Amino acid sequence: MWPSLRRNRPLKRRPLRIGGVVAITTAAVLAFLVLTPAARGADPAAEPAPDRHPEWKRLSPTEEVWIDAQGKRVVVGGEIAIDKGPIEYFACPQGTKEHESIVATRSTARLVHAALLALGLVPGKPVSFDPDYVAATGPVVRVTMRWKDEDGTVHELPAQDWIRDNRTGKPMQEQWVFAGSAFWTDPSDGKDYYQADGGDLVCLSNFPTAMLDLPIESSQSNQALLFDAFEGRVPPRGTSVEMILSAAAQEK
Repeated sequence: MWPSLRRNRPLKRRPLRIGGVVAITTAAVLAFLVLTPAARGADPAAEPAPDRHPEWKRLSPTEEVWIDAQGKRVVVGGEIAIDKGPIEYFACPQGTKEHESIVATRSTARLVHAALLALGLVPGKPVSFDPDYVAATGPVVRVTMRWKDEDGTVHELPAQDWIRDNRTGKPMQEQWVFAGSAFWTDPSDGKDYYQADGGDLVCLSNFPTAMLDLPIESSQSNQALLFDAFEGRVPPRGTSVEMILSAAAQEK
């Protein structure tokens, strides 16, 4: 569904941006991202999942994305996919890139994008490599993880604590920006697809299709990956978790 990407080839895309060169309204983007489950790969016949947070606005009966309007945050359900080894992503939608992501979300990327729009965040621009490297831009997004251990104790900490920086041996310090990914039109049928749905939800290596990316140069090469899953800190594989997204600028 998604075209293969190479760093030395420019990507033809239509960014999911509000304003700028793309004349598109927030309402139109939200309608496309939320109201087209078949286009985003969701199964319209899927059984509704239990609602763990009835006090918040849930965006889909089958996907785990909630908007806490009062807390100004987005909550996404998922589970631990890997707890050690090199990684290119922090989080990907289930069924995509679990072999190189710490978290697999029970949601498409486009629904998370829609939730961030609903909070008022305006995406910036994805990374570009042609003719030179230009880092991704956008509002800084704080990513916090919440889970229960075997004793039922609830834990909450920054996602960075689960990511080992190979340059320092310590937890990653960088924060993510809301780059916004892009649409891709399939020439065979003319349908639009949100490219981050292919796996690029919260990235550690730079990708032009990333929804959240790091604003630093971070290689995709297996020999030069900057980050590992922090063994001993990441909960065991299969642990149910929640990923909480909020605008860093709103913090006190």
